[in-house]
Amino acid sequence: MKELKDIKCFLLDMDGTIYLDDCLIDGALEFLQHLEYKNKDFIFLTNNSSKNKEAYKEKLADLGYSADKEKIFTSGEATILYLKMKKEKAKVFLMGNSFLEEEFTKSGFRLVKEKSDKPDFVVLGFDTTLNYEKIWMACDFIMEGVPFIATHPDFNCPLKGKKFMPDTGSMIKMFEASTGKSPLIIGKPNKYIIYMIIEKYKLNREEIAIVGDRLYTDIKAGEDLGITTILVLTGETTEKMYKKSQIKADYVFNSIKDLITII
Repeated sequence: MKELKDIKCFLLDMDGTIYLDDCLIDGALEFLQHLEYKNKDFIFLTNNSSKNKEAYKEKLADLGYSADKEKIFTSGEATILYLKMKKEKAKVFLMGNSFLEEEFTKSGFRLVKEKSDKPDFVVLGFDTTLNYEKIWMACDFIMEGVPFIATHPDFNCPLKGKKFMPDTGSMIKMFEASTGKSPLIIGKPNKYIIYMIIEKYKLNREEIAIVGDRLYTDIKAGEDLGITTILVLTGETTEKMYKKSQIKADYVFNSIKDLITII
């Protein structure tokens, strides 16, 4: 664990850490500006694969922050990088929104749409268009032995007003119940996404900190890989949940706003 003033790069979760739904969390904009003022590097690292980096850039702009697109890294991008290492131009049965479909197509993958066209991989993202036909096709392919990949394991996506929407982790449970098979998960807390971001941005693991609102993804990722962890209580994790959890962060703050006076 490093002192926060010595951290050179912050890996920032987005949902529940920087914003909730379509509202910036109080102090988030000031925090980002403070990092820039202090010449601290930071990368937006999100498990949410419902959007690509261009869509996230636009969302942040709408919220009042102009982000460099290349400083946004999603579990969708990490999944693409992983699959490209396994097989270039593979056939993929993808469950994901149009943003993720576009990203896969641009990366050279062919998206399978018919039951008769057996894919190389079944990939489950945060698909808010998921329907029974997709579920059935995916289960058939998985039962036939097609490798099953999921972008991330988050059960819920936090919204303002302490509400949430079911996320990919909840969908994973459904496929596991039907097929008896679990996917390889790329996103936090798994090592793949962290190794890929370290390699892409040439980061020193000793000089980075991961900031997020979820214990079992953000904080667990840092804990497993020896990265300094910062928990904020503006998203999924409450103080009561934290006290009961075996997963512990190096630092805990009510909000990202509270880091401004420390860094």
